[in-house]
Amino acid sequence: MYNIAWVDNEKCIAEKGCRLCIMYCPEADCIMLDESTTKAIVIEPRCKGCDLCKVVCSTHNAITMFPVDATTGKVIKGGKESETAGLGQAYAG
Repeated sequence: MYNIAWVDNEKCIAEKGCRLCIMYCPEADCIMLDESTTKAIVIEPRCKGCDLCKVVCSTHNAITMFPVDATTGKVIKGGKESETAGLGQAYAG
């Protein structure tokens, strides 16, 4: 099982100029600015679960890591976060 990021729109302050999660995400086009809501949005298939976005958003706690069922590929919202992949693991091959 692995994790992916999820953004809570109630806590996200991207509309006020915060774009830290977008800037620090090492995966290109993984976290984007949703033009309709002016909030950050995670493109789930691109997320490697490295946890950097959650770390840089620690002031507002708008990002939560949720586990993904390895067999179905479905995000388990409210599920217990599994072990975070290290950058070497998340980006190996």
